[in-house]
Amino acid sequence: MLNVQGCDYFISYNRIPWMQDAPIRDVLNVRMCGKHAIEWPNLDVDLEVESLRHPERYPLVIRRNQLDYKV
Repeated sequence: MLNVQGCDYFISYNRIPWMQDAPIRDVLNVRMCGKHAIEWPNLDVDLEVESLRHPERYPLVIRRNQLDYKV
């Protein structure tokens, strides 16, 4: 559970897999990054608060484009 701006959010390892094997001290080291984002500096993870409110709008999918395949 994470409380951000007065709202509680359940954060699942399925949703944020980068935290699954992280030490507890790194997971607990979370802070606001501006008005609309939170960050875990030790894990190099940033999330928009909006993605916590509406996770369905932020799928964990990488979309490739043509430039990804040029060498």
